[in-house]
Amino acid sequence: MANSGALKKMFIKAFSDEEFKNEVEGGTYTALLNPEGYTFNYTTVQNEDQASGTSGAAPKFNKILPQELEFEFLFDRTGAIKDSPAKNEGIIDDIELFKKVAFDYQGDTHRPNYLKIAWGSLLFKGVLTSLDINFKLFKADGTPLRAVASLKVTGFVEDNLRVALENNQSPDLTHYREVKLGDTLPLMSNRIYGDSKYYLEVAKANSIFDFRNLKVGTQIYFPPLEKLTK
Repeated sequence: MANSGALKKMFIKAFSDEEFKNEVEGGTYTALLNPEGYTFNYTTVQNEDQASGTSGAAPKFNKILPQELEFEFLFDRTGAIKDSPAKNEGIIDDIELFKKVAFDYQGDTHRPNYLKIAWGSLLFKGVLTSLDINFKLFKADGTPLRAVASLKVTGFVEDNLRVALENNQSPDLTHYREVKLGDTLPLMSNRIYGDSKYYLEVAKANSIFDFRNLKVGTQIYFPPLEKLTK
């Protein structure tokens, strides 16, 4: 009888699309050992603008930055770990496979993979924002045998879900949107503010002179509605 209480290992799965529907071929990496822990980082941004000559006022909430997840992965080819026997080339192949999943850019989209990280109750979707690999142990010829990778992943909510969550009911907040195929400034302004009439102000805020031909992939800044109506 299988041990139903066996501890599952953390894994990272790479996707080429932001809807997490298209898995990257060979794009799954399973942890050799589960991390000792992981850290969530939450940050809010406050508006602290104050008109000249006025008295101080409490900062006004602006937005919540994307959630971040930090954790570490171990690589080991010393032979000390059962699931990772010693190899002449050490951990080089392991790290290259790991980088292919977590770090490498998609050739057609020129951006990193979208990542799904799962372990126990943890299910996190995001994009890698930093990767540090600390090599710990070497063979006599310098071949690395052990290393620890420290990752920081910025949380990602699929665009259609993010729009549904925001529901355009907080037009005072600052929004950033990536231009998708078929997008126009009036259309995007209507999604954010519930009215397309602010597209000229958005164009001005982004120094966009040809708003009829937006480049796919461009990040557009949509200021708080209160700044557009002053």
